[in-house]
Amino acid sequence: MDLATLALFLPACFALNMAPGPNNLLSISNATRYGYRTSCMAGVGRLLAFAIMIALASAGLAVVLQTSELVFYGIKIIGAAYLFYLAYQLWNAAPQVAAESETPQVGLWGLARQEFLVAAGNPKAILIFTAFLPQFVDPAVDVGSQFTLLGLLFLVLEWIAIGIYAYIGLHMRRWFTQPRGKKIFNRCCAGLLSAAASMLLIARRG
Repeated sequence: MDLATLALFLPACFALNMAPGPNNLLSISNATRYGYRTSCMAGVGRLLAFAIMIALASAGLAVVLQTSELVFYGIKIIGAAYLFYLAYQLWNAAPQVAAESETPQVGLWGLARQEFLVAAGNPKAILIFTAFLPQFVDPAVDVGSQFTLLGLLFLVLEWIAIGIYAYIGLHMRRWFTQPRGKKIFNRCCAGLLSAAASMLLIARRG
């Protein structure tokens, strides 16, 4: 995998990692209630769920890409369309003030299990691994090793996103949970995703 592909993949992937979603909002909530360290450690449950999804997607990806180049570029277009759709949803989202609620204390294992279940039940995550990551794989080179590298990079960036959201929950929750702050954040992510989708459609392979 060349540096140009990685230079395109990293910002596009990180935009997806940082997009507000149920898991990232869960990191904010956990940091507020249990602290930064606990929130980050609980994110291991999310990473485990994503790692399983990546392995399953990788197992079937090689067959698809080696069977038809047309299918590969079809996936590329679908993936870019998904990014535009996600950007549209974020741009037009109507943020509301998060409601404060008193909840019983949960142990680290319980928080990690919650992260795992939320991630495993998120259909958007499945779309990311089946329609987004394959766009950066060159069918002419070993598909398995490329997908493994991309998957590992995704997990590293996801871990960074967990830390950032936990920090937000610990220090900036009052601002972030207000409609204006959440709207600005949503639209910044929408802009990043739209730019990433445009770059993917323009990019050509050798």
